[in-house]
Amino acid sequence: MKEQFLNEAFFHALDTHRQVKKLTWKAVAEKAGVSASTLTRIAQGKRPDVDTLAALCKWSGLSADDFIAYGNNPTKPEHLAEIVAHLRADKNIKPEGAAAIEVMIRSAYEQFRKEKQVADD
Repeated sequence: MKEQFLNEAFFHALDTHRQVKKLTWKAVAEKAGVSASTLTRIAQGKRPDVDTLAALCKWSGLSADDFIAYGNNPTKPEHLAEIVAHLRADKNIKPEGAAAIEVMIRSAYEQFRKEKQVADD
């Protein structure tokens, strides 16, 4: 599998960041320095150009690398591990709250993840 930009995942991450900040998409466009129509195109499945991607990553703090599928790259950490690490590092959540959220995320992740094909290790 060659490299592929995961546009839908990027859009959902942006949307989550927008919701947490309690912003409209128009405000996101203004703060990130991109057009509102560009955000609409991303929502419709169009990939952002490199300048738009950079502007949105800068505004949101997201890393573009997290949204590139590199095929079977064993050096990338498991996504669930990354989520838990970020959750536990969040200073806005008490440790017991982070633990409760982690239980919910793990449960949902296990329920909805796609079956992995067994690979030779």
